[in-house]
Amino acid sequence: MERFGSGETVVRRDVFRGRVWSAHALRVVRDTGEAVVATCGPGAEAMVATSYVESRTTGDDAVRRQALPGLAAGRWRLDRWAWQDTVSVLWNPADTYFSVNAFYEPSGDRRMRSWYVDFQRPIRRTGIGFDTFDLLVDLVVDPDLSSWRWKDEDEYAQGRRLGIVDDADHWAVEAAHDRALAVVEGREGPFAPDAEWMRCPSGPLGPPPLLPAGTLATDSAAADARDGAGTARAAHGPRAARSGPRAE
Repeated sequence: MERFGSGETVVRRDVFRGRVWSAHALRVVRDTGEAVVATCGPGAEAMVATSYVESRTTGDDAVRRQALPGLAAGRWRLDRWAWQDTVSVLWNPADTYFSVNAFYEPSGDRRMRSWYVDFQRPIRRTGIGFDTFDLLVDLVVDPDLSSWRWKDEDEYAQGRRLGIVDDADHWAVEAAHDRALAVVEGREGPFAPDAEWMRCPSGPLGPPPLLPAGTLATDSAAADARDGAGTARAAHGPRAARSGPRAE
């Protein structure tokens, strides 16, 4: 599949058992074929589980905890959402069980808040972006890489009990833990001092990226989704003008 162009809008989707669990509109920074680097800021369009939207708007964490049982049972609905609070730059390598987010303040000097290693299934490119599935556990790293901590280990354990994270995923994540820590400690890849493509975009961020038609189409409908994105481009200009990480 051809690479995505700089400035183009792509959609990162979490897909579970053939259905979209979440979708986030991103704007491409660069695509080397080996990795896609994309960004988004406040207002970038998303679709996420209704339980997530309710927990964010009400502050009721009990609602959030209902999400995984609903996911395991195949009972979920999606609502419109928008990325909030940060500018994210997301590194998505091929054939790897993790991606890396760099989170920045959206205004002022846009200082970095943190690095965030998201363990997930390897990405699969689609006509409108790429698909993966978040495997629930994460690694939060200080901006200067001096320390780190695991996050959401309780959700990971729950996902194991419910069968959301199967044995193959579990052993892949165990191996990815060691690889991710080696990348952090070795200052490699997105953590390298000369990795300018992971810096926060300078200047105005421009219009937030929007989700294209066909965002929820999967599998055999992928070609139709791509055709729909093409129609949107014809009506609204280049892909960058039309269309997150996991929501914050």
